[in-house]
Amino acid sequence: MGFRLTIGRKIGLGFGVILFLFIAASIFTTTTLNESRNKTDQVTTIYNPSVAILKDLDNLLNRSKLLITKWYYVQTGNDNVDKVAMNQLLLIEYPALKTKIKKYAAYWGSKEEQESIDIILSLVDNMFESYQNDVMLKLSSFEAYNDSNIKFEALLPFEELDVKFQNIHQNLSSLIEIQNSNASDNSNDMLYSFSLLQQTVNWLGIILIIGGIVIAILTVRSIIRPLHGLKKILLMMGKGVLPTERIKDRKDEIGEMSLALNDLVNGMTRTTDFAYQVGSGNFDSFYKPLSDEDTLGTALIKMREDLRENERVLEEKVLERTEQVVRQKEEIEIKNSELEVLFKHVTDSIKYAKRIQDAILPPESLIKRVLPNSFVLFRPKDIVSGDFYWIDEKENKTMFGAIDCTGHGVPGAFMSIVGYNLLKQVIDSNKNTSPSFILDRLNEGVSETLHHGHDLAQAKDGMDVAFCTIDFSTLELQYAGAYNPLYVIRDGQLIEIKGDKFPIGLFLGEEKKKFTNHTFQLRKGDAVYIFSDGYADQFGGPRGKKFMISHFRSLLIQLATQPIEQQKQAISKTLYDWCGKLDQVDDILVIGLKIE
Repeated sequence: MGFRLTIGRKIGLGFGVILFLFIAASIFTTTTLNESRNKTDQVTTIYNPSVAILKDLDNLLNRSKLLITKWYYVQTGNDNVDKVAMNQLLLIEYPALKTKIKKYAAYWGSKEEQESIDIILSLVDNMFESYQNDVMLKLSSFEAYNDSNIKFEALLPFEELDVKFQNIHQNLSSLIEIQNSNASDNSNDMLYSFSLLQQTVNWLGIILIIGGIVIAILTVRSIIRPLHGLKKILLMMGKGVLPTERIKDRKDEIGEMSLALNDLVNGMTRTTDFAYQVGSGNFDSFYKPLSDEDTLGTALIKMREDLRENERVLEEKVLERTEQVVRQKEEIEIKNSELEVLFKHVTDSIKYAKRIQDAILPPESLIKRVLPNSFVLFRPKDIVSGDFYWIDEKENKTMFGAIDCTGHGVPGAFMSIVGYNLLKQVIDSNKNTSPSFILDRLNEGVSETLHHGHDLAQAKDGMDVAFCTIDFSTLELQYAGAYNPLYVIRDGQLIEIKGDKFPIGLFLGEEKKKFTNHTFQLRKGDAVYIFSDGYADQFGGPRGKKFMISHFRSLLIQLATQPIEQQKQAISKTLYDWCGKLDQVDDILVIGLKIE
């Protein structure tokens, strides 16, 4: 076979050119960056620190000139601050600075620069030696300052020091300028390298873009367009559509794929025709697989035979299942009729139980007569309720209570009937109207009625109660409670009288507990409330949370000054808005009374 420019070779040639340009750019960039890094290191670690240290030396010389002048002209003791500073400069500061200068000078590239700093340091050493010998040693005491001969001897070398200082200062300034120039030259070289790098990268970028465009055009014309044709045919076949056009032959991999795809389309066309025949029930149609390895063709032939057999079996099963479904349908219709009758009986029974429960509750006329200026908000969760309320009059006193029995619905309703009958029996058979006395007798009755002869560990039935007796002639209110409290709102402040922390319905055999009787003197303008826990436990609001007792207290304080009917409407509407689309979770009972 001769050389053939395959797709792989085309792509490899294009990417090879791009890779070569990329490698060349990378090598040039790396080289430039390394050179720039070296120059930057020289500037930051040699030249700039050298300039700074030379300037430190210049500053030290200026200070030494000032201090030696003060030493000569100002008569002081050896402990003077300036003299101490002069000694420290000569003995400590200068030697340390000299060591640093020699350390950096070793890295200077010019031998002339190194020789220049050696000359400067030698001049400085001579000048400082003259400071010590000709001035500092001679004028080391008060007597020396007073001796005109000694002071004259020190004057001559002192006047020569200025000439030495100027000579050193000129040489040092020249050396600082040289170091600054070295740093500037390195910076300029670095900037030139970056500029050259930028130009090179820009040109390589342009070449890469043009080369990429050329390669893209060639790839689209020789690869992408033919592949789009293959893709179009494959997508059509993926949707179940067999194309009628065929792809032209080519001398590369795409040509080989086109030839294989054409063969596949022809085979799929024959396979489709065979599938139509089998699907229409023609199980005798002829079909020959594409080859011995044609898994699909072999599976189609087996499917034809299986379908022939399945059709026969299914016809038999359809007849059997049809008869079975007809029988099951008749049985379901009978069961549904029975369930409808049973559901109606149960619903009618519960509704009748509601009429019985409603009958035991105090009528509206009695409430208005014995407990004027009051409201009762009573909302059972189900048809019947586990909560009930008591309002009656005895011994010229009004008794009213809110009773919350265990459970709700039918179980709660049974408990409410038991509780009502026992409460009525206690009140009718005793003249004592004290709430604590009534709850004690009710506790004994519930315990004996519900728990006698049962397993004490399983007896959980009981009641939470808030019970009040009020004498409207004296406005004296008595209260006793089993868990449920009494709220009195006076002048915008809520007064809570808590009930005892045990329910109605103690187990037999336990030590008997007595309920506490609370007496409270009411006055005009007071608002009195008793209730069950259903209102505060209701879920709702924007986050589906409980209403909570704190929220309920705030609502009562807000409404306490309003007329009693408006209070009932506001409490009812607040509950409705709070529930929203959520179901009521418990029976709700609130009794309110306003003293006028």
